[in-house]
Amino acid sequence: MTSPPGGQARVLLVDDDEAKRYLIGTWLRRAGHTVIEAGTGREALEQADSAELVLLDVNLPDMLGYDVCQQIKDNPATAAIPVIQISATAVQVSDRAKGLTHGADAYLTDPNEPEELLAVVLAALRYSRARQRAERTATLLAALTSVALDINAAETFDGLARAAAAGAARIFAAQAVLVIEMPDGQIRRTSASPEQPGPRQRGAPRGLADLVTARILAEGQASGAVMLSCEDWLALVPDSTLRCDICAAAVRPKPGRPPVALAVDRAGVPGDEELQVLRQLVQLVALATDALRSYAEEHVIALTLQRSLLPPAPPRIPGLAIAFRYIPASDQAEVGGDFYEALRWQDRVLVAIGDVQGHSLHAATVMGELRHALRAFVLEGHSPLEITGRLNEVLTCYHPGIIATLCLTVLDPASGEVQIVNCGHMAPLLVGGQGAGYVGEGGLLLGLPMHEPNVETVFLPPGGTLLLITDGLVEDRGVFLDVNLEKLRVAAQEASGAEVEAFSNHLMSIFGPREDDVAMVAVRRT
Repeated sequence: MTSPPGGQARVLLVDDDEAKRYLIGTWLRRAGHTVIEAGTGREALEQADSAELVLLDVNLPDMLGYDVCQQIKDNPATAAIPVIQISATAVQVSDRAKGLTHGADAYLTDPNEPEELLAVVLAALRYSRARQRAERTATLLAALTSVALDINAAETFDGLARAAAAGAARIFAAQAVLVIEMPDGQIRRTSASPEQPGPRQRGAPRGLADLVTARILAEGQASGAVMLSCEDWLALVPDSTLRCDICAAAVRPKPGRPPVALAVDRAGVPGDEELQVLRQLVQLVALATDALRSYAEEHVIALTLQRSLLPPAPPRIPGLAIAFRYIPASDQAEVGGDFYEALRWQDRVLVAIGDVQGHSLHAATVMGELRHALRAFVLEGHSPLEITGRLNEVLTCYHPGIIATLCLTVLDPASGEVQIVNCGHMAPLLVGGQGAGYVGEGGLLLGLPMHEPNVETVFLPPGGTLLLITDGLVEDRGVFLDVNLEKLRVAAQEASGAEVEAFSNHLMSIFGPREDDVAMVAVRRT
């Protein structure tokens, strides 16, 4: 229902006296109101939902005005419509109290002057419209909060775009199109509507986000919104699925970041409250997009750094075949501190694997420091126990509060003797002719004030394999660690006849996608 301009409204005038209806109707029409007339209570109830205000006589031929008012207020569709009761006979205090008790918003007695009646009508309209605006704003903000939670929960750019477009359609009950630039520079348009809430995505020419934003924002303006006619919008985006007058908002984030634009059917943005919510929604999308972009960039940097700090290939050592494996959890996971190493140590081979606490660029840099310190201590000729002790000192001195696990093994290719120094890491798995079992368990982690590793000596038979892993391979939510360790042991025993590369590939595949980074070193005595 559309209101006349200013403070005017559609008024339902209910009175069985035709002369009185004519008189009051004349006052209302001269004030600019549109008047709908009814002579009975039944007629009033039938037409109430078409009015913004009801002027209601108390004494009607078919029912009392008190009852009509109460039924209007009991109906959810008309409960918010203000009702002013008016009477020339029910003028006692008890009558006015009864009318107000039955839901009337005001009570007038006849005779009255037009100035008084019109003033009461305007006052009732002001209050009603203010309440409607407050309720509408509360509804919009509640919907915006819900959409913000969906946007912030998105882990990918596609997921974020879908949440934002579907949320805009839900908030404004209108078709919406979001335009953002993906990390690879491709433009993605995501649209949704109340009739088809499932978001639909399409590509677009490069530069479309900048083109749309330039039409919305002035030079140097960070955020804003404009109303565009259907013709202007289609001139800008000829193949748009929005083919109507639109309201569009855009945000230019920090320098160097691509803009974000959102267009909505103008019918869904009838007032300032909706416009402000639209601007807030675009700001939320821009912030979330920038956070995802920064996160992805940090992940790429950290992953590149981590890969550069890990050995590219195992050394060639007579009598041994060595395989390395490293797989990050996913493109969205932060990089971890997993590391491994295989080095000549005197006439033997030192193989180590470890994991620095945390998943971040900092964890990767600490991992790099520990690995380079390990290489330096090996070159200086320190024993395995001394090496782990010095690494503990490096960690406690330069990175207090950071802990790491480390399993260091020294293997003699000729005799098969393996010395294991374990500092809180996953126990190595020894696979030989007599079966497969875990060895060298226990020891305190690195980064603690005391250094108490577990030292153990075992023998690796010809054809046997020593397998070192990080916990990402066997840790699963909802599955006991012992269950997956046994699964790994059985799989390793069954695949023990395969060459070391195929053996490693098989073990990396049996658990499926992992939630954490995985590092593995397999050492086969040939």
